[in-house]
Amino acid sequence: MGAPGRAEELVMSDSEFRMLAELFKSHCGLHFGQESRYLLERRIARRCADLGLRSFNAYHYALRNDTSGEGELAWAIDNLTTNETYFLRERAQLMALIEEIIPSLQARSGGAGVAPVSIWSAGCSSGEEPYSIVLLAQEAGLQPGRDLRVYASDISRQMLHKARRGVYREASFRQTDPFLREKYFSEKDGQFRISDEIKKHVSFAHLNLLDESRSALLGSLDVVLCRNVIIYFDLETKRRVVRTFHQKLKPGGFLLLGHSESLINLSTDFELKHLRHDMVYRKPAENDPWHETAERTLARLERRRGA
Repeated sequence: MGAPGRAEELVMSDSEFRMLAELFKSHCGLHFGQESRYLLERRIARRCADLGLRSFNAYHYALRNDTSGEGELAWAIDNLTTNETYFLRERAQLMALIEEIIPSLQARSGGAGVAPVSIWSAGCSSGEEPYSIVLLAQEAGLQPGRDLRVYASDISRQMLHKARRGVYREASFRQTDPFLREKYFSEKDGQFRISDEIKKHVSFAHLNLLDESRSALLGSLDVVLCRNVIIYFDLETKRRVVRTFHQKLKPGGFLLLGHSESLINLSTDFELKHLRHDMVYRKPAENDPWHETAERTLARLERRRGA
């Protein structure tokens, strides 16, 4: 353990900041600009004190020598990222998935029950998003396992552990109808455990979005949800991750981003679809009469404004 007050004494130099920021970017795409320098400095300074390290250079050395990614790098990712989420977040988009996207994909493949719609919740945090999908699907009369399969991944092992436990506090239900919580959760000592009937239909995996060899294990997918994740990446990394999603999606598959995110300046390989519930992105299929890239959609909207 470091001496008391040591964390307050450490000051991060420009070179130390650049080294640490580049390491996190190359490892998992996390972008730390000057606006987040103070946060990086204070959190790592406290960690240096805990570890008895006397400089940020020494901490950088510890990170570089964590070849497994399961030691100090795992701690850093868990403690330098924000994992703000809750059940039924951006509900309109989830309803578009359940009521419009899944039925349209089933129709393309020959009808319900022919093949489950494969869904990847990328950056699932503590599990509220993938569990919300299964819960809403069941409420809509779909059969998880037969009509859809849900895969969920995150880079944080700490968050994945929480997701697999499926135990949540009141804050996770800020947008959840009381009857849904009563139906699908059991309460004990102020905590709520999700039912095994929902839990069994989500497969969790530890996955770095920059590790294309690991994401290849998921196979081809019908839907990718990556909501409120790429906002933490720089432009180059965003484009790289979006290319991975495009490669993973089957022709006609859908990409759902957070409402504060878009593909402007990132990719023109998707079309922007205006559904009844929400707007989503779609990978055009060959000879698809609905083909309209996001770039063309934006150009059309600009022409309308100028008319």
